[in-house]
Amino acid sequence: MPAAARSRRREAGLDDVEVAGRRVLLRVDFNVPLGPDGRLRDDTRIRASLPTIEELRRREARTVVLTHLGRPQGRVDPALGVAPLARRLAELIGAAVPTAPDCVGEAARRAVGGTPPGGVVLLENLRFHPGEEANDPAFARALADLGDLVVNDAFGAAHRAHASIVGLAERLPAVAGRLMAEELDRLGALLSDPARPLVAVVGGSKLSTKLGLLTHLMGRVDALCLGGAMASTFLVAAGAEVGTSLTEPDAVDRAADLVRSATTHGVDLRLPVDVVVAPEPGAPAEAIGHCDVRAIPADRMLLDIGRATVAAWRPLLAGAGTVVWNGPLGLYERPAFAAGTRGVAEAILSGHATTVIGGGDLAAALRQLGLLQRFDHVSTGGGATLEFLEGRTLPGVAALRQVGDPALRPPRGPAPVPATPTRPAPPP
Repeated sequence: MPAAARSRRREAGLDDVEVAGRRVLLRVDFNVPLGPDGRLRDDTRIRASLPTIEELRRREARTVVLTHLGRPQGRVDPALGVAPLARRLAELIGAAVPTAPDCVGEAARRAVGGTPPGGVVLLENLRFHPGEEANDPAFARALADLGDLVVNDAFGAAHRAHASIVGLAERLPAVAGRLMAEELDRLGALLSDPARPLVAVVGGSKLSTKLGLLTHLMGRVDALCLGGAMASTFLVAAGAEVGTSLTEPDAVDRAADLVRSATTHGVDLRLPVDVVVAPEPGAPAEAIGHCDVRAIPADRMLLDIGRATVAAWRPLLAGAGTVVWNGPLGLYERPAFAAGTRGVAEAILSGHATTVIGGGDLAAALRQLGLLQRFDHVSTGGGATLEFLEGRTLPGVAALRQVGDPALRPPRGPAPVPATPTRPAPPP
């Protein structure tokens, strides 16, 4: 961890609390993609919280895992139950992970009461209750009744003022888990003390969702490379014709403002100089072509940045001290439109920059290309990462205790343990 990040950290963490024998409510973000058969398609977010879970087990905490999954709209949806998450977590830690049919109430209390020191239980989907997203005080109290201490490792949900994120922390001592602390350290260092030059690469489909990020970065980065469908709106602002490309007419003026702001701040702003085009995303190979951005045919759309753009950006990216990248640069799901994302990734990795990746789509693209593990830090947050990099205070971070808070002092006397602790049998 960089020294600058360590000196900046103020949120309390696992090193500041005694957890042995205590009921630790561990809020994680296991909101992972599921296939039609209910199987996990990606377990990255589960793996990301393993250091916190394993430490709590080693230190003999009674770990009560809380998570949301999907958008059940406050109703019980069997397709969004946590059983698949429990099975995968059990495989990863090599121990049974029982579940409870609810996250509050008598069933949850029985499940927590039967969890021994060193054990882990996963309660049912928080969002089966409307009180979770509404930050309902009664629901937060019901959750708080199950624990002695909160450890928040759900950076991906830290921008949500939900009951398990904010309401729970108002009722129990709350500290950052290892994943949360790492996210805050890495992203905080990126904004306050980056190795220079600091280069931002921003892609994705909609400029409107990235305006806050781009505005906040403008006075901080040395260079900014823009790609993805979002670049179409910037090209329109520059007077280019972009055919049938996805654009946001309402954001054209804002794009022009950002270009002027880059000039004012001395930021080296890079737009694509060539692109990959096709009549539609599913067009056959023979209909896909390359062209200069000043010569996009009227019946074609921009679907990836081109080879000349990657070549023009390469020296800048290879010579960077820090690179932060949010959003893919083309329609990566189809290999014909993934070359731009691959080329930029390889250019970044050819240098010695500290690299930070944000956004689920970009992580998926780089994983598909077999390059994700070569980047230094892959943020587990989507909206949370964007809002943090925009300079906003995240509700879930603001709710955490600070180092030295008297409320973090361990309780007097022995920590509570079950009357007859029995470890669950390992999974078959």
